[in-house]
Amino acid sequence: MSGVLYLIPNTLGEGNAAALAHVLPEPVRAQAAALGYYIGENAKPTRAFLKKVGTTRPIQEIDVRELNVNTPPVEIDKLLAPILAGADAGLVSEAGCPAVADPGALLVHRAHQRGVKVVPFVGPSSILLALMASGMNGQSFAFNGYLPVDANERGKRLRELEQLSRKANQTQIFIETPYRNRAMLDTLIATCAPSTLICVAVDLTLPGETIVTRAASDWKKASAPDLHKRPAIFLSLAS
Repeated sequence: MSGVLYLIPNTLGEGNAAALAHVLPEPVRAQAAALGYYIGENAKPTRAFLKKVGTTRPIQEIDVRELNVNTPPVEIDKLLAPILAGADAGLVSEAGCPAVADPGALLVHRAHQRGVKVVPFVGPSSILLALMASGMNGQSFAFNGYLPVDANERGKRLRELEQLSRKANQTQIFIETPYRNRAMLDTLIATCAPSTLICVAVDLTLPGETIVTRAASDWKKASAPDLHKRPAIFLSLAS
C-alpha cells in the first residue's frame, strides 16, 4: 500500500519557529515534524523549514530531495518511488503553499496518476490573503503568475487583463520579481483606466505587512508604499 503525499505550507518570508507557529496550526506542524521523507525546490531551504518545525528525528536522518522547474519527468517518478513503496512524504514550498505557482504541482499531478493519496494542509497563501484583503471580487478571479518583463509587452498584457476584468467582472491577480515591483506598479497606474481598482499587498503575514487598494487615478495622486525587494501581490479590477 502506498504512502501519503502531504502538501505542507511554509511561512511567506524568513522567520523562526515562532513565525511558523503563527501561520501553521499545531496539527499541521505535528504531522510535518513526524515525516521522514521531504521534497522541496531546494534542499537548504527545506532543511531550514525542518529546523523551524522541530522534527521528531535528527534532520540528517530525513531524506530530503529536490524538485524544480528543470526536473525531468523520469526524476519525478523517482521522487514518487518511496511513496509508492509505503513512505509518507511532505511536499514543501520555499514560501506559502506548495504546488501553487510552484513546481511541486508536477509531483502532485503524477501522484494522482499513480493513485497516491494527496492531502493538502492549511497554511498561508499570499494569493488568497491578498484577494481577501483587497475588497475586490472574490467570486470570480484569475491568477496570472508573472507578466512579461519587456515594458511594452507588459503594458499590452495589462490592457488585455483589464479588458477581461471589465467584461467578466473578474479580479486579476499577478506577481513580479521583487526588484521590479515599482516598475510593475508604475505600468499599472499608467496603463489602467482611472476608475480601475489596483491593490498592492506587500509582506503578507510579516511585520511590515501593507495592503492598499485605490483607483488608478488615486494612485497617481498618492505616495506608493516602499516596494523594493519586498514580496508583493498585485490585483486589479476594472469597472
